[in-house]
Amino acid sequence: MLWLLRSAIVIIYPRTSLPGAADCGLDAHLLKFKRETPFLIWAGTVLGALVFHFTPLFTVYLPLPAFLLPAKLADRHAAKITSTNVYLVRQAVFLVKLCAGLCWGADPEVRKRFALPPLKADPGTWRTS
Repeated sequence: MLWLLRSAIVIIYPRTSLPGAADCGLDAHLLKFKRETPFLIWAGTVLGALVFHFTPLFTVYLPLPAFLLPAKLADRHAAKITSTNVYLVRQAVFLVKLCAGLCWGADPEVRKRFALPPLKADPGTWRTS
């Protein structure tokens, strides 16, 4: 399921004038996220990726999963599905955006572009404190 989540994140956070999610150590982040996240959050995030990939029929009117869409249609799908009026769908995809944002926002290059200092190394103590 990691590849499905990864491909949804790469579509939602594409490379522009800023680094995309794929440029921010996404694979390592996803492994750490899976290892450290409670099961229900992980399950909801994977469910959000499934919803993201299998709803282009309703947003761009093509019966293809999002990972098979051309870049322009994938971008249009991402914009529409993240702003849908169907609350449950929007919230499921929001979990994918949350996971992606944790990775993207912590990247030193992204932080530098926003004139923010790099984050300190994770002490790894949050589960034991």
